[in-house]
Amino acid sequence: MSQDKIDVKDVTPKTFNPKTHKGNGDRFNPSNRIYVRESKGTFQKLRRYGGWFLLLLFALVPWIPYGERQAVLLDIGNQQFNFFGTTLYPQDLTLLALLFMVAAFGLFFITTFLGRVWCGYLCPQTVWTFMYIWFEEKLEGSANKRRKQDSGKLSPNLILRKGLKHVAWLAIALATGFTFTGYFVPIGALVSDFFTFNASFWPVFWVLFFAGCTYANAGWMRSIMCIHMCPYARFQSAMFDKDTFIVGYNSQRGETRGPRSRKADPKKLGLGDCIDCDLCVQVCPTGIDIRDGLQYECINCGACIDACDKTMDRMGYEKGLISYTTEHRLSGKHTKVMRPKLLGYGSVLLVMIALFFVQVSAVDPAGLSVLRDRNQLFRVNSDGLVENTYTLKVINKTQQEQQYTLSVSGLENATWYGRQTISVEPGEVYNLPISLGADPEQLSSPVSTIQFILSDSNDFSTEVESRFIKKL
Repeated sequence: MSQDKIDVKDVTPKTFNPKTHKGNGDRFNPSNRIYVRESKGTFQKLRRYGGWFLLLLFALVPWIPYGERQAVLLDIGNQQFNFFGTTLYPQDLTLLALLFMVAAFGLFFITTFLGRVWCGYLCPQTVWTFMYIWFEEKLEGSANKRRKQDSGKLSPNLILRKGLKHVAWLAIALATGFTFTGYFVPIGALVSDFFTFNASFWPVFWVLFFAGCTYANAGWMRSIMCIHMCPYARFQSAMFDKDTFIVGYNSQRGETRGPRSRKADPKKLGLGDCIDCDLCVQVCPTGIDIRDGLQYECINCGACIDACDKTMDRMGYEKGLISYTTEHRLSGKHTKVMRPKLLGYGSVLLVMIALFFVQVSAVDPAGLSVLRDRNQLFRVNSDGLVENTYTLKVINKTQQEQQYTLSVSGLENATWYGRQTISVEPGEVYNLPISLGADPEQLSSPVSTIQFILSDSNDFSTEVESRFIKKL
């Protein structure tokens, strides 16, 4: 076995304890609800502020205007993807492939370096889950109070508070559905049409679909999504090694566990620094005990670190019994940060980022495509010229009206039948049927290669190759 591979061990509890969330051979049974205790501290502030920033960014971007439309609009129906002053079309979607590759290698790099920090701080499932838990705490009380209430009889007051909680959850879910759908449909018209019952079927369907998913995932499923459904929890092990930074428990310092008074000397009692308060378990959103070692359910959110540091501070012990550390550091060895796998992921990530920006800079402000008339490949007109018919498609990718000039090269003394100067609106696809005529005596071959040229007043030009047929 490789020296870098992390050892696997079975930490499945044998009996269920509702206080510590350990349970019955199936710790992650959906019926065994996890009551997450509130945790405060440095890492929770970082997670909370980062989550609110991303949440506000997600909510506000569709409302940013740009000209006569919203700044970011992925208009699938018209096959136009607008990002402020840039409009992308299906032929530009190699950019999307590159963007996905950047995201993938970015995730590989971050996971190899810092473990599942994406899950703990930035994943939408985590952000929405903690937001739902916040409403739950404010309306129903602390984790212990909620556990006690749910094990007893429903009172009118509890029904009211639970009802208000679900109203708040549904309002957040509906706002999420509007926002997400608003990236694909103009959000102002979407909201207005929805509440005036003028919206068509599919926008309403997607708003309600994403609202339902948000309500179910963040309100009811929570850790089930992270443990049972998210593929990242499964394939992350391929990127972990003993130098990956994870949330870890220092068993050499913490064991043997046991309660004691603040003034007691743990060494005289034969105890380690862990007082076995179980707070690290109670604040964990996935209900694991980090003291059992590295587990794939851990999302690196740092809640157990903040809870343990507070306990250590109250007891007068050194902080860091649970910390962001590595398997090598926990075993007393040196951690190698710059290692071949991490450098490899980082190098590929930089290459992908460079290729993405090169591709972005190469996006043309206009596009031209040429379709030949296949019903009649050529004909001889009344002037004795061989005539070929084409349809030119001009795409204006800018946000301003543009004047374009069309011409042809590769065909000597060609006669152009149709318009050569056109005006195209922003985002418009302009169809221009034209014909080219040529003297058959001046054509050296049955099929000639020609280039259609599109140019504008800003010195931009692009060429598209086609064919001129004299005879079969």
